[in-house]
Amino acid sequence: MSLKDKLITSFFAFEDYIDADSHIHELRNIAIKSFEEKGFPTKKEEAWKYTSLNVLLKEDYCVFPKNENTIEFKDVKKYFLHEIDTYKIVFIDGIYSSFLSETTHDKVDVCLLSAALSKPKYKAVIENYFNKVAKSDSLTSLNTAFAKEGAYIVIPKHREVEKPIEIINFATGNEAALFLQPRNLIVVEENAQVQIIERHQSLTSNPVFTNVVTEIFAEKNASVDYYKIQNDNHSASLIDNTFILQGQGSNASVHTFSFGGKLTRNNLNFYQKGERINSTLKGVTIIEENQLVDHHTLVNHIAPNCESHQDYKGIFAGKSTGVFNGKIIVEKEAQKTDAFQQNNNILITDNASINSKPQLEIFADDVKCSHGCTIGQLDEEALFYLQTRGIRKKEAQALLMYAFASNVLESVKIPELKTRITKLIANKIGVNLGFNL
Repeated sequence: MSLKDKLITSFFAFEDYIDADSHIHELRNIAIKSFEEKGFPTKKEEAWKYTSLNVLLKEDYCVFPKNENTIEFKDVKKYFLHEIDTYKIVFIDGIYSSFLSETTHDKVDVCLLSAALSKPKYKAVIENYFNKVAKSDSLTSLNTAFAKEGAYIVIPKHREVEKPIEIINFATGNEAALFLQPRNLIVVEENAQVQIIERHQSLTSNPVFTNVVTEIFAEKNASVDYYKIQNDNHSASLIDNTFILQGQGSNASVHTFSFGGKLTRNNLNFYQKGERINSTLKGVTIIEENQLVDHHTLVNHIAPNCESHQDYKGIFAGKSTGVFNGKIIVEKEAQKTDAFQQNNNILITDNASINSKPQLEIFADDVKCSHGCTIGQLDEEALFYLQTRGIRKKEAQALLMYAFASNVLESVKIPELKTRITKLIANKIGVNLGFNL
């Protein structure tokens, strides 16, 4: 039985088991029909031209893990931002771990989607926001059909969350192969602020395939600072679909750090509905061997006087493959738009490759928009200069690669996270940089 057939068959048992109101059941049924019609994406589709899921779909995945595998904090401490106090929403093989989590309902809601979907007191938020910005592509529809568990974060008006929130999904290897579908809903109301760190971490060499969907709503003058840490095992693959709807005067930024995993696909979509909106999309990719990281971004400028800034850096070694497909759409009404998009890449080895396609679709006539990409190797003259100053070649290469990615790190607003990312980069390029930020 194919994975598609297995999922469709499993859906009916899931629907009988799940506790939700009729509105959610209707959404799920519509979504599974959409997935049944479209199936998994293939390379015949333009958006998936350079990324094939065929190898992943051959595994016999467990769709519904039955038991939670216990994890001791000391064994996974390094995956948390333990240097500072944070709220934590932790899942083990798709099941909530109360032992590792720290949630709250004190002035803000940092809790579980499963509770929000089943309890009447959350009904208004669910009806107003759940599945309202997510697209109906096949993988997002599949996630919607099975949406049960994930993070539910609601920040009321004029509230600033006192500490960052970590969303962490662990896979333990309790199953021979595991298929996970977390669903996150984040609502940041007027003048509210939040910082969120998301991570998917496999603790096993068994295959893990994660199809995650996150919906983020930044209301008027809200601020959302979101970080994705992707440094997984070579047996783990991730399809990440994130949709962000911004209201007037809001600021939303997403930093994506992709350092590991077999296949990583990031679909990041921003929709600006209001004036004076600022959207920031930045990323650093450092991969090797046969790894693949695919970034697909979209910023849709709908109203005038807004900005967006995209800056993605890629360093590719071994036989790794990078993909960047960035699109900026400026609607006719979106006059005075200031949009910037840049994708720069370094190929360390001859067998590494990058497919880059920055795009602009502009229907307004009074805008300032630019885009571009570069693909090359380390600057030989700069490398020679550093070596003449007594720096060994390996360290000189590391310094150049770090400098290449540093402007993305500059905008990380959590100092402890910036230090952690610096160390991850040093580890990936195989050298001790000798300093922290």
